[in-house]
Amino acid sequence: MKISLTIILTGIISSLNAADWPNWQGPNHNGISSETEWVPDKIGNVIWKAQVGVGFAGVSVSEGRLYTLGHDGKRRDGSETVYCLDAKTGKTIWSDTYKAELLPKLHEGGPASTPTVHLGKVYTLGKDGKFKSYNAKNGKKIWERDLLKDSAMKKPAEWGFAGSPLVVDEMIVVEAAHTIAYSLDGGEVIWKSERFRPAYASPVLFNFGGKDLLITLKTEGLVILEARTGKTVTVNEWKTRFSTNATTPIVIGNKVFISTGYGRGCGLYTFDGNSLKEVYSNKSISNHMANCVVIDKHLYGISGNTHGAEKKELVCMEFETGKVKWKEGGFGCGTITAATDKLIVFSERGELAVGAASPKKFESLAREQVNRGRCWTVPVLSNGIIYTRNASGNLVAVGVGKEA
Repeated sequence: MKISLTIILTGIISSLNAADWPNWQGPNHNGISSETEWVPDKIGNVIWKAQVGVGFAGVSVSEGRLYTLGHDGKRRDGSETVYCLDAKTGKTIWSDTYKAELLPKLHEGGPASTPTVHLGKVYTLGKDGKFKSYNAKNGKKIWERDLLKDSAMKKPAEWGFAGSPLVVDEMIVVEAAHTIAYSLDGGEVIWKSERFRPAYASPVLFNFGGKDLLITLKTEGLVILEARTGKTVTVNEWKTRFSTNATTPIVIGNKVFISTGYGRGCGLYTFDGNSLKEVYSNKSISNHMANCVVIDKHLYGISGNTHGAEKKELVCMEFETGKVKWKEGGFGCGTITAATDKLIVFSERGELAVGAASPKKFESLAREQVNRGRCWTVPVLSNGIIYTRNASGNLVAVGVGKEA
């Protein structure tokens, strides 16, 4: 589908392929944008800024609207807001504010889950477990659940709720002490998995042997569930220091890749329908929070802990063998996305860098300082705009659309 996007603030008219980013990890759930008509040299072209409150929640973009969450940051027991902005101008279309804790432990606090947009509705998960469904156009609340009550649990100790909702047919699935599937329309509980120690990851849907399955990362390790029932298929131990598993598993065919922080490193497994078998395990990539992307059988990701003393580097590694091809410093504990075989790296201090996704070396095509402060939120490229966010809620939109 072709759309015409006019960016009034810069006087540039761009013809773009529609490339919405409606949920965590984007339209194909792999961290890669479907954008094709964009210009890396324009990553310094800031077209608008907006303040969306303290937090690390990602942005979702659908049908010209942007959705995210933030905390007022004034008090630990203050308020949290769901924002819907015009994706082209940053102007607020609607918002919803409610009481929520800040939970500033080892970081500024605030929400960390990315909204999910599906069939005219948006689903959001707050820092302390408030799970809501809204009309995506006007913000009318449709239903609300409390994950603390539904899973009879306390808030995850350090980071609160951080996993993002996942649509599975007529269900929306979220992570708590149980993995829970709710009905999309009414918010009724359809199933709960057995109970595990909660972590901070998001679930992934995949199909094996004609059967839909979910894989998620709990504190105990990788858990595979039947998507229709929540029944446990297998559990594979993967533990880290401080009980902090925060990344999303990557599934390609029958292969599952995981990488976590605190020196735990990474591992590749094959799934046979009943269990996971290790292919390799090493410490070449240790993703604290930000996921890797996979392009042409190579993983690209930031290795290193936010609070650790080890090196923080952008790493390229062969997906199937675990062999490192190169490492590049200078990004801190940043984040990464990709489009058209190019890496878009957002440094921990707000610099954007674009380089070819090549196993030979990282060579910058463009680098620009676009944001400031602590930047842990993954950048999103959607419909000719790259969106970046810092911990204090400074949302910066960069116009990279190809000129007509």
